[in-house]
Amino acid sequence: MELPLLPTRRALLFPRLVSPLFARRQRSVRAIEEAAEHDSSLVVVLQKDVEATELTLESLHPIGTEATITRVLKMPDGITQIWAQGERRVKIVALEAKYPYYTVKVIPIAEPEDKPMPTEALMRTVLALFEKCVRLSPRLPDDAYVAAMNANLPGWLADFIASSFEIPLAERQAILETLDPHERLQRVSIVLAKEVEMLELQSKIHTQVQEKVEKSQREYFLREQLKAIQKELGEVDPFLGEVEKLKEKIQTTGMPEMVMKKALEEVDRLAAMPTASPETSVIRTYLDWLTTLPWEKETEDNLDIKRAAQVLDENHHGLTKVKERILEYMAVRQLAAGKLRSPILCFVGAPGVGKTSLGRSIAQALGRTFVRISLGGIRDEAEIRGHRRTYIGALPGRILQTMRTAGTINPVFMLDEIDKVGTDFRGDPSSALLEVLDPEQNYSFSDHYLDVPYNLSKVMFITTANILDPILPALRDRMEVIELPGYIEEEKLAIAQHFLVPKQLAEHGLRGEQLRFSEGALRRIIREYTREAGVRNLEREIGTICRKVARMVAQGEKPSGLVTQQSLAGYLGPQKFFWGSAEERDEVGVAMGVARTEMGGDVLGIEVTLMEGKGNLILTGQLGEVMRESAQAALSYARSRAGELGLKPRLFDSIDIHIHVPAGAIPKDGPSAGITMATALISALTRRPVFKDVAMTGEITLRGRVLPVGGLKEKILAAHRAGIKTFILPHKNTKDIEEIPKDVRRQLRFVFVQHMGEVLTTALGTATPSLKAVSGGSK
Repeated sequence: MELPLLPTRRALLFPRLVSPLFARRQRSVRAIEEAAEHDSSLVVVLQKDVEATELTLESLHPIGTEATITRVLKMPDGITQIWAQGERRVKIVALEAKYPYYTVKVIPIAEPEDKPMPTEALMRTVLALFEKCVRLSPRLPDDAYVAAMNANLPGWLADFIASSFEIPLAERQAILETLDPHERLQRVSIVLAKEVEMLELQSKIHTQVQEKVEKSQREYFLREQLKAIQKELGEVDPFLGEVEKLKEKIQTTGMPEMVMKKALEEVDRLAAMPTASPETSVIRTYLDWLTTLPWEKETEDNLDIKRAAQVLDENHHGLTKVKERILEYMAVRQLAAGKLRSPILCFVGAPGVGKTSLGRSIAQALGRTFVRISLGGIRDEAEIRGHRRTYIGALPGRILQTMRTAGTINPVFMLDEIDKVGTDFRGDPSSALLEVLDPEQNYSFSDHYLDVPYNLSKVMFITTANILDPILPALRDRMEVIELPGYIEEEKLAIAQHFLVPKQLAEHGLRGEQLRFSEGALRRIIREYTREAGVRNLEREIGTICRKVARMVAQGEKPSGLVTQQSLAGYLGPQKFFWGSAEERDEVGVAMGVARTEMGGDVLGIEVTLMEGKGNLILTGQLGEVMRESAQAALSYARSRAGELGLKPRLFDSIDIHIHVPAGAIPKDGPSAGITMATALISALTRRPVFKDVAMTGEITLRGRVLPVGGLKEKILAAHRAGIKTFILPHKNTKDIEEIPKDVRRQLRFVFVQHMGEVLTTALGTATPSLKAVSGGSK
């Protein structure tokens, strides 16, 4: 027989049964139309590959069903639905045509109708199993069993039962391809036995759940009755009332299921315990902590980047890198909400540069709660993780205590002074912080007291430190370090004008017309009355002036209203600090170096003097090991260039060289004074003075190469403040000039050098001077 083909991807049709089928492909629709138009049958067969669009004989299962169409219905979305009546099995032997629809050549398969005694017995067994299925399954209607009883042939019964269950498509196809009715019925009986076992297990579980629900409902009903009786009698048990309140509170906190289970277990323990038991107060305290911690409450982030930038600029001057990092975080939160982990930032800088106040500004910009703990002096691990409940008076650690104070699960949490955490026999708090500050672990932070996981992954942790060295390397690796350098003079001036003066005036009850500061007065306070990287002492000195003026106003006197450079000494007394300045004249053996300090930068003249001796090198000024090696390298360079410099080689064996760096009470180290010491040394040896308005920085090698150094911004500003006109620096530091204010760049002449000869050309006026050597002695 050659018949139209209706290939299906996920539907199967058994003989003697009616089933709905859907067709979307054009050739399948044409096959249906052809069969319906000529009132003929078609072949329904399952594809082996559901994704295949072009069919071959190999892509079809070998056994299908010949079917007649009883009804055709066209849907609005282009799908054609038919109701097909299965007639008999057919074997597909050839795929004849592909257009306009598929046709196949098939051989009908006759179904044996005899029922030997073993087959009859098997039919009864299958019917009994099917009856159990109908009784246990909510999805099978009751009349399904009646229909099965009317299937009087073994093959028919097997086909009917196979079509009634939601069994895998491959198993259905295997049943369809089983041609022997007895064998087919055996396959169906195995499927039925598994289904009955599954349904009985489901029924058992359902019964147990129902019993528990009924029991809880009965208990609830009895408790409500007991409450009503106690209320009528005026005998309400306060302890039971407290237990019920705790249960209600636990249900509304939003804590995870595991934590809620533990909390309810503790409530049950509390309810079963005598009120006089000492354990009662321990359990109550524990439950109080569980119910007062924030579990799901969080503040919504304000991701308006322009507003955040405005808030940060209003509260802090400068600090560009930190502000950019926070704004970048907010931008990514806008684009990838829920995917970005909260950053773990570490602000490193000298005291007074605004690390703690910056944390408050970040919280304000994000619209989050700000909380802070100080880690300075902590030596006990229990301060972080808490004590176990076996100890009397045990409490959670400071992390969870502060989270309860915050009241939300996503505050800005500042861990202040993380570099001052100690360690002793009670444990290492830094190691405990490893879990807190690791995004891979802190979603399930474990506190010894609570003994349940707590989610810290939404907290934005910010740590602060003055130096990085004491911090545990593993802990440092978990944090994104952002250095906050000390403020330069221009930044301090801007901070004083825009932040400190208005703040101090408001705190002392003064108006703008009663007290004003000239720019020169503020500069003089910064230079002569403070020496710091931050602005704390600057604020104190401004506060001192405000107090004196406030006293005058309170006494009825009229203050001058304007603080100038000349009147400053009357408020603050004589000058407290002295900054380095350029030399008054060109000097032999004195070169001007620059240094970066915690207070910014300063200039210092390096002095070299020559004395009769035996070739010794004397270094003073509390120099570090690296700086001593730089001095030795400078001397080796000078000795190796003795001929070019017009010096006798034996000269160095008959003199002692003394290099001194002033401010001997202050420790100094680093390689950046190398070219300065070499210049001062060659100046002393050649008796050629160094220009007074030249300062320099750079590391020197034995071959005279000049290597790059750090801290250029602070060093250049210090040189500008000291009146230097020419600044010598390594050529590889050219990129650092971009950080220097434009007005400073205009007033300084920068000389970028790669070799020591270029330094000598600028500082002494010649690279290879043929000058008369010093024959000895100090002159």
